[in-house]
Amino acid sequence: MKNKILIIGASGHGKVVADIAIKMKKWESVAFLDDNRSIKISMGIEVIGTSDKDIDYVDDYEIFVGIGNNAIRKNLHEKLETVGASIPVLIHPNAVIGEQVEIGIGTAVMAGAVVNCCTKIGRGCIINTGSTVDHDNNIEDFAHVSPGVHIAGAVKVGRGSWLGIGSIVSNNVNICGGCKIGAGAVVIKDITEPGVYVGAPVRRV
Repeated sequence: MKNKILIIGASGHGKVVADIAIKMKKWESVAFLDDNRSIKISMGIEVIGTSDKDIDYVDDYEIFVGIGNNAIRKNLHEKLETVGASIPVLIHPNAVIGEQVEIGIGTAVMAGAVVNCCTKIGRGCIINTGSTVDHDNNIEDFAHVSPGVHIAGAVKVGRGSWLGIGSIVSNNVNICGGCKIGAGAVVIKDITEPGVYVGAPVRRV
């Protein structure tokens, strides 16, 4: 483990990620990369370059992609994996993680989140503030579980899907990859086609 961490993205999500890294107290220093050249400091943390320079820092830093957009996060994360970067898992000290939970590299678990036993969370996921992921779930790579989402037991969330703030997923439901579930939506049966889904229960739009 390296004693410095570099976070790609100095805006909203990146700042929350940096806050987790600071509270974990595993790294002596934290720095940002961001493509907005006008940002020099964020949260009192220095922005030392742009995201296209990430490979230059592989030897000295652990690197984490702090970008909310699933597709952009995926592309940057996979590039880092290709060059052998050290990519940590970030778990807020106030998150609750059950027994036999697997969490992939590049995933952030935010404050107040609960991940119950026997759940698998893939690479580059976001388990956002105050969300709950119950037992025996499978959250695939680069998915985003927004703040206040509640996922019951034995649910599968496909690769790159996004569950909007406050949405609810009933037990034993499969959501395929490439879905966007609207804020406050309720999913009570399988979703088998990528798309945007809203309402209670959800309908495709």
